[in-house]
Amino acid sequence: MLVLRKPYLLFIGDVRSAVDAKTALGLVDWCPDDVLGELAFPRAALSTGKPAMSVAEAAAAGAGSLLIGIAPAGGALPAHWLPSLLDAVHAGLDIVSGLHTRLTDIPELVDAAAAAGVQLQDVRHGAWPRVTGTGRKRSGQRVLTVGTDCALGKKYTALALTRALQARGVPATFRATGQTGVMISGSGVAIDAVVSDFIAGVAEQLSPDNAADHWDVIEGQGSLFHPAYAGVSLGLLHGSQPDALVMCHDAGRRHIASLPGFATPSLPTAIEACLSAGRLTNAAIRCIGVSVNSSSLGEAAWRDYREQLQAELNLPVVDPMRGGVESLAQVIHHYNKESSHVA
Repeated sequence: MLVLRKPYLLFIGDVRSAVDAKTALGLVDWCPDDVLGELAFPRAALSTGKPAMSVAEAAAAGAGSLLIGIAPAGGALPAHWLPSLLDAVHAGLDIVSGLHTRLTDIPELVDAAAAAGVQLQDVRHGAWPRVTGTGRKRSGQRVLTVGTDCALGKKYTALALTRALQARGVPATFRATGQTGVMISGSGVAIDAVVSDFIAGVAEQLSPDNAADHWDVIEGQGSLFHPAYAGVSLGLLHGSQPDALVMCHDAGRRHIASLPGFATPSLPTAIEACLSAGRLTNAAIRCIGVSVNSSSLGEAAWRDYREQLQAELNLPVVDPMRGGVESLAQVIHHYNKESSHVA
């Protein structure tokens, strides 16, 4: 698994929009204490709100890595960024990137990193172990966020649930499976970069044996209903061996993102499909609730939608950005208490 050196200096260069800066903004939202400041060019159109810092200032303040927090169109690394990256390497900082361009494919940067004794961390392109899944029952508890589609809140739900559990005193660890999640937590695996035969095996290693009352909160990827990414979702589901699922859904989405020919499934259909697939490695798997991205709904419409779903599914329904996930944490906390009483 990747382990990143914190704290970070966020590189936002000549960022033009919040969409381009979603990685940087996500880090500021979820691990603000791990971000010392930002490095922006004069023509940058926005700020993360963190202090402006030069490479030298960040190094003097104890930064461990320069983290590329923006994604230009196509995921390529623009040539005019290279001097800033070289400055960071020369100052003793690792470079962390989630771009399609590999840092290790840039000879000048590779030579400088070797001379400085620092790491070039291509989060999207890690050298993941080639291990196959075993299906062996592991100790500890696991909850996985799954979804009716991609990009609708699986990461945010997992992060919010981890915090809510920890606030209740439940031992819980966020397990990152995507590049931004890895950057936030400082460790994990970009599961969509793993060769398909080994996704389940790597997922098993990501959430190993643990104490009986400990919960790994595993960030989901893709969707069983996405024609392109269902394979990643299924391998992660089997390898995670979750005891609990949280189904994530976008209230305003009628079809799979960018694929209008594929309607999003109903929530009962999606829940049963994930449970059915998950029973291969954990016969006791269950769905403990639904997490909704309700950004398309006004307050009254969200309240009505939530009440309707709760009545239909007989499950807690939450939005992590609109009221939090406390009801999901309560289900897990109650389950821990019941398990302890039985033991």
